[in-house]
Amino acid sequence: MIIAVVVIFSIFYLFQINRMTYALCMQREIPEEKQTKIFRTINVLITILLVSFYVEILLTA
Repeated sequence: MIIAVVVIFSIFYLFQINRMTYALCMQREIPEEKQTKIFRTINVLITILLVSFYVEILLTA
């Protein structure tokens, strides 16, 4: 049960972060070449955050 909630939360959270990143890139007029690096970095960092969140929940429950 907890796995399903964490996965749904993670997908929603990652989608929202990507939307905000896209809005930032458009507002700051960041070139396409740099956008891929920005998205990759942010997605890797958010994924690490979500995995550590899942491990913490798993170990405390």
